[in-house]
Amino acid sequence: MASRRTGKFRIAGVAALAIAGLIVAGCGSSSSTSSTAAAATSAPSSSSTTSAAASSATGVTVKTAKGSSGTYLVGPNGRALYLWVADTGDKSSCSGACAGVWPPLLTKGNPTAGPGVTASDLGTTMRSDGTEEVTYKGHPLYYFVADKSAGSTSGQGSNSFGAKWWLVAPSGTAITTGGSSSSSSSGG
Repeated sequence: MASRRTGKFRIAGVAALAIAGLIVAGCGSSSSTSSTAAAATSAPSSSSTTSAAASSATGVTVKTAKGSSGTYLVGPNGRALYLWVADTGDKSSCSGACAGVWPPLLTKGNPTAGPGVTASDLGTTMRSDGTEEVTYKGHPLYYFVADKSAGSTSGQGSNSFGAKWWLVAPSGTAITTGGSSSSSSSGG
């Protein structure tokens, strides 16, 4: 009787691992346009970021905040926004695992300018998965998954996924001071 019970637990465990493996494999695929969106929206630590950004039918509001690196752009939840040096023009080069660590600021309408932000500098770009990402002065904007709350800028100066990530000044330029040494090797 004990061996039957142990066998049932083993089968259930193997089945659970197989299902988890399929889910992970599906989220990690860069060839599927929907899996990138699913990875970005289902990442537990970025779900509040992405769902807050994507749920607004009228567009998200970009504002500014002040910190040790100066005044920088923040999303509607007050979390820091970054640009990635690897992006070319207004097109995002960050998808798949990259977008899981650096979730894009998504919108379902025209983004709006909060205090300190120039409305004419806001725009959008179509991502490879069909979602609209907010841009500022042509730079696609991203959150950093380790920035859990407003005021956290631990992604500043990171070199993850092969290029630098910088906070964005209200002028639209990268703030290249105040880089974090602890995050410079994270994620890639």
